Parts: sequence; structure tokens; C-alpha cells
Amino acid sequence: MILQALVFYLFACIAVASGVMVIAARNPVHSVLFLILAFFNSAGLFVLMGAEFLAMLLVVVYVGAVAVLFLFVVMMLDIDFIRLREGFMRYLPVGAMVGLVLLAELTVVVGGHFLATGFGGAPAGALPGPAVGEITNTEAIGRLIYTDYVYIFQAAGLVLLVAMVGAIVLTARRREGVKRQRVADQNARRPEDSVEVVKIPTGSGV
Repeated sequence: MILQALVFYLFACIAVASGVMVIAARNPVHSVLFLILAFFNSAGLFVLMGAEFLAMLLVVVYVGAVAVLFLFVVMMLDIDFIRLREGFMRYLPVGAMVGLVLLAELTVVVGGHFLATGFGGAPAGALPGPAVGEITNTEAIGRLIYTDYVYIFQAAGLVLLVAMVGAIVLTARRREGVKRQRVADQNARRPEDSVEVVKIPTGSGV
């Protein structure tokens, strides 16, 4: 138990420190790298809790796809971050107000949860579930998602689909003076349109 507690505090401290560095680092590439470190330590915390499936999803999906995508976007975009930070103090009051509103909402949610569960008990009206150890984590998550929350799961999929289509539409704009590959035009080309056979008399070549 002592070793497990030490590992837990190690992962938790590194995760919190990485989260702070994500917003405190001046270099955006460093922020993304700290974000990846926070994801890895969060996955370690999930493993300690016995949720190996969630740990695998966190590493494969967020570290392997989302964080790497953030890193590529930050490295490819030529953004003047110094100019963006010039208006930080001007928008600080608005940001602080939004942060206080979010903090109040989280306080209400957490307080309502503790009041409903009676500080450790089962929430009122909770659905009965199988005993711990009878099924695996993956099976339990699958039952929960595809039975009680199937409509919310489908709605989340539609939201992601709309976001993907919107990103494709925004990046597929046609601009003048930019050469683009047209597959239909390439497939419709004939040999006589692209290849010119020139007969050079003998001895007149270079």
C-alpha cells in the first residue's frame, strides 16, 4: 500500500505540474509536450485505479492522435504569439469573469453530487449494476455507453462528424493562382495530349 501511495502521489504531482506548465510555457511547442506528459501521467493514475481500458484510450487517442495533431498544427502555422499576448491584460477581466462562472458551476455540480450520494453512498435513483469483479472494465463501459447513454453517444458522433466536415470545407477553398491536383482531369488525359513525338532527321540532332 505504501508503494502504491507513493506511485499515486508521484503521478499526481507530475500531472498537476504538467498542467500548470501547459498554460505557463511561453513556447507553444513546449506546451503541447507538457500536455502529452500530463496525459501519460493521467493514464498511470487510471492504471492504479484498475481502469486499464481508459488508460489505453487516453494514450492511444489523446497522446497518439490529438496531442500529436496539436503539435503538428503549432509547428506548421506561422503565428505571431508575441502579438497575441499583447492584449492579455485587456481581456483579463473578461477571462476572470468567465473563470469564476465556470468555478461556480463546478462547485454546484460537485456539491449536488455529494448531497445526492450522501457523502459516499449510492446516488438516488441510480441504476443497479453488476458487482465489481464480475465483468471487465471494457464490458462495463460498453454496456453503459450502448444502453443507458446510446443517444448521447450518437449525438457526440454527429457533432464530431459536423466538425470534421466543417474543417474539410474550410480548408478546401479554391484560391486563384494556386495549383491544385485534379484527379478527373488527369484520368481523362489522352496520350496524344501529353506526349509529343518529334522525328529528328539523322545527323541533325544535338
